[in-house]
Amino acid sequence: MMGNVLIDPVIPEKEQRLADKIFSGVEERLGYVPAGLRLYGISPHLLQSFSSAVGYFMGHERLSQKLLSFIRYLVSSEANCRFCIDFNQGILLSLGVTEQELQEARSNPRAAPLEERERELLHIALTAVDNPEAIDETRVSAAREIGCSDRDIFEAVYIASNNRAFTTVLKTFNLEHQEAFA
Repeated sequence: MMGNVLIDPVIPEKEQRLADKIFSGVEERLGYVPAGLRLYGISPHLLQSFSSAVGYFMGHERLSQKLLSFIRYLVSSEANCRFCIDFNQGILLSLGVTEQELQEARSNPRAAPLEERERELLHIALTAVDNPEAIDETRVSAAREIGCSDRDIFEAVYIASNNRAFTTVLKTFNLEHQEAFA
């Protein structure tokens, strides 16, 4: 373990095969296993659940990777989770978003370089993690009017909420950098 990470994600021996299978699939897809995911190795069934959700969103049919990355990036920025900020910033830069656009989106999420429908989903998702009561019938109806399905709205809120939980776990155990378990 490196730095001040508070727990060592030792994989339980009887669940080693499950964790190894998940980690090898992640490494095949990304070229490495993110340290945040390694932390989940301490609980292979939660690792499996988390990885399954990530896999679902990686191939999402209606929500673009740019939107999903902006949701994670901005939720992580609000929580000041360095690991998640860096990870999602890297994805956004690889998708053609500029440093200036990232800074503008951090100041004003409505400035994110997304189509109108996705900007609305981003705004709903960000609002939901900080003030869920602010999402009312008027907000949902307005999103529907510009082409958002109920499923789109639900899944955008889910990814934001899930990211908030993930950043809470990483911050609780002081996992701030990819090299944490090097």
